[in-house]
Amino acid sequence: MSLRRLALLTFCVLLAACSKVNQENFAKLSAGMPRAEVESLLGKPTDCSGALGMSSCTWGDKNSFISVQYAGDRVVLFSGQGLK
Repeated sequence: MSLRRLALLTFCVLLAACSKVNQENFAKLSAGMPRAEVESLLGKPTDCSGALGMSSCTWGDKNSFISVQYAGDRVVLFSGQGLK
């Protein structure tokens, strides 16, 4: 294996290990938390949708994710799956 491939592989493994979608960050979420604080904690969401002042954002993928529902810009509900 070339040194360049080894460096790229190492970088990918480290990046995956630094995911903000984890049990520790999920435990920091609370109802009423502002959207800006959630995004500061979890980063930019993978997906968002909404209408009429309600929205839902998700971080992660289908196997490991955190989902947050907002009314305005405040958390009303949140859930997670596959968190480590």
